[in-house]
Amino acid sequence: MSNQTVSPGALLAGRYRIAELLAEIDGARVWRAVDEVLSRAVVVDVLPVGDPRTNLLFDAARRAAAAADPRFLRVLDCDMFEGVTYCVREWAGGRPLERMLASGPLTGQQAGWLAREVSEALEHLHRTGHAHGSISPSTVVVTDAGAIKVVGLATEAALRSAGPGSAEQDVYALGELLYASLTGRWPGPTPAWGLQPAPVEHGRLMSPRQVRAGVPRSLDDISDRLLADPPRHHAPPITSAAGLSAALSGVVGSSHEPPNQMDETVQVARQNGSIDDATQVVPQAPPPALDPTPPAYQSSNGHAETAAYSPAEARPARRQAPPPSNGNGGRRRADEPKRKGSWGGRILILLAILALLSVVAMAQFLLKGAMNNDQTDDPGTGGQPTQSTSSKPPATGAAAKIVNAKDFDPEPAGNGEEHPEDVKNTYDGKTSTNWKTMSYKGKPNFGGQKPGVGIIYDLGALTPVSKVVVTLEGDETSLEIRVPKGDDKSTSPSAVNGWEPIATEADQPEGAVTLTPSAPTETRYVLVWLTKVPKVDGGYKGTISEVSIQK
Repeated sequence: MSNQTVSPGALLAGRYRIAELLAEIDGARVWRAVDEVLSRAVVVDVLPVGDPRTNLLFDAARRAAAAADPRFLRVLDCDMFEGVTYCVREWAGGRPLERMLASGPLTGQQAGWLAREVSEALEHLHRTGHAHGSISPSTVVVTDAGAIKVVGLATEAALRSAGPGSAEQDVYALGELLYASLTGRWPGPTPAWGLQPAPVEHGRLMSPRQVRAGVPRSLDDISDRLLADPPRHHAPPITSAAGLSAALSGVVGSSHEPPNQMDETVQVARQNGSIDDATQVVPQAPPPALDPTPPAYQSSNGHAETAAYSPAEARPARRQAPPPSNGNGGRRRADEPKRKGSWGGRILILLAILALLSVVAMAQFLLKGAMNNDQTDDPGTGGQPTQSTSSKPPATGAAAKIVNAKDFDPEPAGNGEEHPEDVKNTYDGKTSTNWKTMSYKGKPNFGGQKPGVGIIYDLGALTPVSKVVVTLEGDETSLEIRVPKGDDKSTSPSAVNGWEPIATEADQPEGAVTLTPSAPTETRYVLVWLTKVPKVDGGYKGTISEVSIQK
């Protein structure tokens, strides 16, 4: 028997009656079949004779069979028959996320619940040292009963020759699923799974809330911590399924029941601070009754299912506004005329207006006095308001333009170079690019060989500097902001002792660090000077991904 002779009606291994072809993946065929011994529907992956993926599929099947979480569809059998390799998997009626997103994004509660269910299943799997390897919108299915099933544990990756994968890859892929569920866009540079790519701003993926209004803030933050490098607002990244499960449970709760009513979504989200009180949310109607004979649908990974209820298809129902109050603690009927105000009520309104006018007059009087106090008579100014004697322009908070930059590793301790070709990456507006120091052994202070290394930024002319923001990678970085010593700030000293520190931060974590000079500073050159760098494999190395100098 060859792959070509496995056809509808054929009996594979004397047990599995082939019914219909569901998909073809790089020459491998995926069939719906009936296990005639147990009288149940199954999915059968079939590889042709001599296919190089045979050993991969056998190994994947063994790993998948060891998974105990019921959210994974089990591998039931894997063997060879007349030279053909086959792998039998459970069948589950339902709809893949790929199909659901074709109708539009999910609600925040639905997206968070779905991602949490998958992350919990992956959490249990990763504890055994294994990974799924191919999490995607086609391998996550919502069953007819509303439960989550994950298709193709290990075997999907084997069929696609992708290898066993890793826990980190699974978690990142789940971040992509959460983003797509919240926005209906794919967080990648090209279309995928029937979705258009998400927009990018300044080389950085826009967050779900920037793409679609109404996304809960906490889910927006979780998505950013999964996909952004680095995450916004100095938030720690989420790199494990356990961490993701905990974060999502704090937003959507820990119930395994699928969300039906939007009222529950609002209650849980508000309790956990994931939506603003000002956000208008209408209650969600319960899911419609299932059609007893729903149409069949075939997903891109060959998992056929019936078009069952999905959270995305629940239609919102409008909440009727309560009748207005009649002012007596009860509700006024819609046809009840409004009562005209009495003279007593009008007098109270007049008194309130007079009181308000008095407050306004008093505020104006106090404001005028405060302005007069600001113009204090100084004995040396002849009673005139004092004027600033500083000739330096005031700080504006705008970003100063960096016209050039170079690495700074001065001799005799330094060798004169610290990856000069990458310095431009620190002011290109992208945190995805960076500059790294050389690797040093023994100690975080550059092995005790030198006082530090850094980058000199040229602003083109004397410029006021109010703060410098440095985005770091790695923990426990110590750094300084230095400017040329003395009155001449328009030349760049060649020796370390020609620079004076104006701001210092020690043992800073990964992310953006703001350094503020202790006094107003005007300079053409700014030195970002690293004095201690994080530990990496094989030694110590500092990394700067972005520098912003503000006026």
